[in-house]
Amino acid sequence: MTAETLGPQDWLNAPETGKLIAALTAKGAQVRFVGGCVRNALIHHPVEDIDVATPDRPETVVELLEAAQIKAVPTGIEHGTITAVVDGKPFEVTTLREDVTTYGRHADVSFTEEWQADAARRDLTMNAIYADPDGTIFDPFNGADDVRNGRVQFIGSAAERIKEDYLRILRFFRFSAHFGHGDPAPAALQAIEAAKSHLQELSSERVRTELLKLLAAQNPVPTLKIMAAIGVLSEVLPEAAGFERLARLVDIEANQLFLSDPLRRLGALVSLDKNGTTQLAARLRLSNAERDRLVEMQTNDTKIVCYLSIREVRRALYRIGPGTFKDLVLLHWATDKKETNAVQWRALLAMADSWVRPELPLTGADVMKAGVPEGPAIGEVMKEVEEWWIDSDFTEDEFSIVERLKAIVQATIY
Repeated sequence: MTAETLGPQDWLNAPETGKLIAALTAKGAQVRFVGGCVRNALIHHPVEDIDVATPDRPETVVELLEAAQIKAVPTGIEHGTITAVVDGKPFEVTTLREDVTTYGRHADVSFTEEWQADAARRDLTMNAIYADPDGTIFDPFNGADDVRNGRVQFIGSAAERIKEDYLRILRFFRFSAHFGHGDPAPAALQAIEAAKSHLQELSSERVRTELLKLLAAQNPVPTLKIMAAIGVLSEVLPEAAGFERLARLVDIEANQLFLSDPLRRLGALVSLDKNGTTQLAARLRLSNAERDRLVEMQTNDTKIVCYLSIREVRRALYRIGPGTFKDLVLLHWATDKKETNAVQWRALLAMADSWVRPELPLTGADVMKAGVPEGPAIGEVMKEVEEWWIDSDFTEDEFSIVERLKAIVQATIY
């Protein structure tokens, strides 16, 4: 029987990959690619991160890399992981291991030379597929068939795999959203439901990462509904309620060929006031920029309708910026049940993309020349002129601007 191979792969034949493999096999070790790169290659998905497994100990890996003048970064050396940077491209190189004792997110590990043992300690069958440097597949748990058929399955006992690391609950749903077809296995859902309370033990950063990765799936809604049905979503995102709005946003993105945005999808899924949004952002450890963006999505009261005039669009863009404007347009579009309005909504987004922010042709020196003394009054007068200028649709008529400045100064200063 002919062994299965990955077939031609750009990443497999890249010079950086070849240089890494040559270094790691210089003393005769057998190394294999593993995880996402192999899984994605099998179903013709883009390959981004490349992981390599080796029977050599971490210290040996470092020696081999340095001998080949490859930068070695000990990113997870206690668990056997070294990041090799080859001509600017990172690869994760991990020593084969088996978990001896697990403590939720942590484990005592023992290095091994047994490929089967290394595979057995992984979570899902589709993540335990290996490939030799020539592309030959080593697949001890039939993960290749599972990924091709959209079956997301734990290796061995679902309850045991989950008990070893409760983050695997969220990983199961994330992989279901990205690679699953149909409903998940009932046994897996039963094991997850029994262990769901342990999700409270996970770090906020881990939960945030998994939720945003799940929301980045082509269509995360069916998976999120399953999570809600068995009480998992209420453990990690009790604010989730806007399934219909999120489903509509996903549909708009697909049909209008827009790029998806996980944070915007989160904004579609929840409906909160400023305090609630701030609390959610803090719990999920969102960055300050992510928090502020989510708050704007939830609370900004700028008038957004599909029939905005060009003048109204320019005013909104000036006041809130194109990023917030586009978020609000897409979220409002997702609540519009009239399909024929799509052309108008698209036009608003196009205007935002082509908009160049105008600059008020007025300086503090100009205001002082008009008779305003140095101090806070300058800023107050400039703000009044700016408000008029915005209402004038950003006129470039210098005479009109000067006349307005004089009128404001006469009315407020003298």
